[in-house]
Amino acid sequence: MVILQKKISGLSEAALERFAQRARNATHLKGTVNILVTSSAAVQALNRRFRGKNTATDVLSFPSGLSASNRPSKLVGDLAISADVARQNAQIMGHSLAEEVKILMLHGILHLAGFDHERDHGTMARKELQLRRALNLPLGLIERAGPAAKTINPGPNRKQRSEARKARA
Repeated sequence: MVILQKKISGLSEAALERFAQRARNATHLKGTVNILVTSSAAVQALNRRFRGKNTATDVLSFPSGLSASNRPSKLVGDLAISADVARQNAQIMGHSLAEEVKILMLHGILHLAGFDHERDHGTMARKELQLRRALNLPLGLIERAGPAAKTINPGPNRKQRSEARKARA
């Protein structure tokens, strides 16, 4: 289920639900994911309550913590995405807010699938790169921050691709 508390231009709850299904299929994640797109203040409150960090962040993942046989309605977990942080990131990276929300969803879904970029020596970064390309998304979350950014070539973002096309014309 997707809840858009903060509306995203050009992106409906139904479109996000379809993308979430594609991302779950690509990660082989079985079950449902609840996704909340909300304000930075709401994400900060969740971050403070559940992680002890009193700061806003882009995406939070909350695995259900239950085994597949104990999950009610096969719930895998929940994601909370800050539309405010996503908007800032999209402007900095030169792509749309809708694309940024999808990047954050993919990142969160990978966490729900058991990946952990802080401990897996680049496994999640490689998987995110592969899936980002398969899902036609620009620069991924891990690629733009951290050691993986030095070792993975993310390819050009939308603005860079547009400039290259103009230069060739």
